[in-house]
Amino acid sequence: MTAGTRAVSPEVLRQVKAIELRTRRLVTSLFTGDYRSVFRGQGIEFAEVRAYQHGDDFRSIDWNVSARMGSPYVKTYEEERELTLLLVVDRSGSVEFGRPVAKAERAVEVAAVLALAAARHNDRVGALVFSEGIDRVVRAAKGRPHALRVIRDLLAFQPEHPGTNLGGALRYASRLLRHRSVVCVLSDFRAADWENDLKHLAARHEVVAITVDDPREIELPDAGWVELKDAETGERLLVNTTKREMRVRLRIAADAMRTARARTLEQIGVDHVALRTDEPYAQALHRAFARRARRMRR
Repeated sequence: MTAGTRAVSPEVLRQVKAIELRTRRLVTSLFTGDYRSVFRGQGIEFAEVRAYQHGDDFRSIDWNVSARMGSPYVKTYEEERELTLLLVVDRSGSVEFGRPVAKAERAVEVAAVLALAAARHNDRVGALVFSEGIDRVVRAAKGRPHALRVIRDLLAFQPEHPGTNLGGALRYASRLLRHRSVVCVLSDFRAADWENDLKHLAARHEVVAITVDDPREIELPDAGWVELKDAETGERLLVNTTKREMRVRLRIAADAMRTARARTLEQIGVDHVALRTDEPYAQALHRAFARRARRMRR
């Protein structure tokens, strides 16, 4: 699982340090007080069945045990002592596009924020990098040094194949995780046949879809004749961007794609954080997780 990983150069290590310094304040402010609500709301496991006590919630009564024992018994649960956060990071050809930063760069920095937040709260964090196949897996572990290793491996990774197999990555994540975990999928979701695999993953785990788009994918500038190239298939298309009708058709198609993606994620029941390469991500990330925290406290 080491394909595409270059030797860890001093430049990569400098990038790791720069990301840690750049995101330190965000890691502190983003999850202080809300981390438990954001990521641990569903992190509970069955503990035992005990006799009913005054004040217990009647909804927790185990009716089968109560019938056998002749008196009411309730199920009790405890919060899992540790949580596993798996970062599923797309490094296919389509995410290498973007300005002022590539979509892949934005995804890696957001992944770094999440990894450092998990380490700060003594949770396990791992990563799964994919393109046409599963390119790299970093097994989940605890601690700041391990979180920095995850960031280092994400930065050092260089994709060898431009294609996308998002469905395969989601299936692999399902097999990889033995216990209920939080899975953050960082991708533009420009792939086919991933919906059922995401639904299956979300049935067993808490899933957050973090999408990254670039404005030039949404609306082309008036730049004359432009040759467009599909980053994954290599297919080329010559487009006259001076024609307003052409730009409108492309914008409508892009809007339809993003709307359909958002609708599908909502129907599956996963949280969706929509980011852009030309906008700061901190505020969008904060708003999305604040909404999630409020919902899970209800």
